Amino acid sequence: MQLEMPGMPRRLFPATPSKLAAFADCPRRYRFAYVDRPTPPKGPPWAHNTVGSAVHAALRSWWELPRDRRTAAAARQLLYGVWSDTGFRDAEQSASWRARAAGWLTDYVPTLHPDDEPVGTERQVAATTAALAVSGRVDRIDQRGDELVVVDYKTGRVPSTEDEARGSPALALYVLGVQRTLRRPCRRVELHHLPSGTVAAFEHTERSLANHVRRAEDIAADIAVATQRVEDGASPDEAFPTAPGRQCGWCDFRPSCPTGQAATPVRETWSSLPADDDAVV
Repeated sequence: MQLEMPGMPRRLFPATPSKLAAFADCPRRYRFAYVDRPTPPKGPPWAHNTVGSAVHAALRSWWELPRDRRTAAAARQLLYGVWSDTGFRDAEQSASWRARAAGWLTDYVPTLHPDDEPVGTERQVAATTAALAVSGRVDRIDQRGDELVVVDYKTGRVPSTEDEARGSPALALYVLGVQRTLRRPCRRVELHHLPSGTVAAFEHTERSLANHVRRAEDIAADIAVATQRVEDGASPDEAFPTAPGRQCGWCDFRPSCPTGQAATPVRETWSSLPADDDAVV
């Protein structure tokens, strides 16, 4: 670790929401992703990630179309163009889910006014705190009156809730990033759950944002301590312990983690997709 010179500003910890979440979920996963070089091999890709990536890409490209081409049919075609069979059981399952995702877009796109140009789509934003240099990419930034709104697309099996919007560290850090990068008021965050057609929202306050920043800085401090322990000669396994649980079943680094393998049975790469008879998909 490079020592700080007396009188020099404190070095900020470079953080992204996913980086902080990795350590909070499991320090060992953080180590595998951000510390070990070369990075340990990952397991196979997951079908639910394929679905989410395709929907996100289609919506980003939809807003890039000329105004008169922003239709539900265009959104479906954009989805078909980026669709992949990666992670699915077979081509039949992939085709079924492509049709399902296309249906989500068919229902969602008409709720968007083509003239309401977002301030940004897949926009990179950044901010600094007393201890962090935070950056991240926002799915969509809307203009609502005099304020900006952070919009995050969700494609999971369970509809989003206000508690999820309020408690999301990523969304809170995106608000800070939008405020600092675009220098305009931003407090509201929205989770747009396409499968159910619902929106969960929360209006942040200075206090709620400060709480999120404090927790993020605490995680960064724990990362710094673990990293320093390794540099001082501690075992990496001791400095970055595992946090075994259900999440081990879908961890990308499961093949490199005996503890995670023992914690949960191996899962099929399509197992996180809702069953066809689920009420909400």
